[in-house]
Amino acid sequence: MLPDRYAVFGHPIGHSKSPLIHTLFVQQTGENIAYTAQDVPPECFEVALRTFHAGGGKGLNCTVPLKELAFQAADELTSRARQSEAVNTLVWRDDKLCGDNTDGIGLLRDLTENLAIDLSGRRLLVLGAGGAVRGILRPLLERKPACLVIANRTVSRAQSLAARFAALGPVSAVGFPGLQGLRFDLVLNATAAGLQGELPPLPDDLLAPDGDCYDLMYADKPTAFVRWGHDHGARLSVDGLGMLVEQAAEAFLVWRGVRPRTAPVIRRLRRATATGGE
Repeated sequence: MLPDRYAVFGHPIGHSKSPLIHTLFVQQTGENIAYTAQDVPPECFEVALRTFHAGGGKGLNCTVPLKELAFQAADELTSRARQSEAVNTLVWRDDKLCGDNTDGIGLLRDLTENLAIDLSGRRLLVLGAGGAVRGILRPLLERKPACLVIANRTVSRAQSLAARFAALGPVSAVGFPGLQGLRFDLVLNATAAGLQGELPPLPDDLLAPDGDCYDLMYADKPTAFVRWGHDHGARLSVDGLGMLVEQAAEAFLVWRGVRPRTAPVIRRLRRATATGGE
C-alpha cells in the first residue's frame, strides 16, 4: 500500500529538521507515511496547496513565512489557531481544509515536561511580538504566571497583543528601555534576530536568581540568546529544539490519532547536533 503523503512547506526550507523528526516518528509508530519538505515562497502557496492535495496529500506543516497564509486558507480552525491567527498544521477532512496551531502546546510540553520548569506564579518575559508570540501566549497564561510581559522594539505591537490576550491573565507590554529595573524568572526569546547573532538591548540584571532562558529558535550551535543566558547566570539556557519536536508530535496526533514519544527523538537530535551529524 502506498504511504499517505505529508509535507512541510516553508521558505527557505533546506535547514528543516521536520523530515527527520517525522521519519523517526514513523519508525516508532509504524504509521504508513511519506513526509517531505517543499520550498514554497508565499506567492506560490495557494497553487502549491492545491497541487499537493490533488496529488493525494493528506496534511501539511507550515513554517515561516507561511503560517498566516495557512490561517487564511483553512476552511475550519481550532480555537488555538483562531486565537493565534496563525496555522502551522493543516489536514484535509472530507475535502475541508482544517487548520490548527501546535506551537503553543509544543512549547508548553517542552518547558513543563521535558525541562521541569514550573510556570505557575512565575514572572515571565516574552521578547518579540510577531506571529510566533501569538501562538504561545494563551498556553503560557493558562498556567497562571504571576505576570507576563511582552517586550518589543515597536511598543504598539506588543500593546496590541497584550490587549488581545488580557482576558486570560496579567499580561502587559513595554519597549526594551522599559525593562530597566524589572526581574524575571523565565525569559523567552521569540525574535529571529539571534540567529544572525543579534539581540535586543537587555539589562544585565534582567534575570532573577535561578531564572531560566528559552530561545524559541534553534540552530546547530548555541544561539546568541542561549549564550546570553549562560553569560548572565541562567539556571537553564536552552534553544527551541524540544519545542520543534513537541509541536511535530502534536501535529502527528492531529493527522493520525497517535502521539509519538518525543524524548528519544529529542535525544537523537541533540546527539546529532553535538557530533555534527544528520
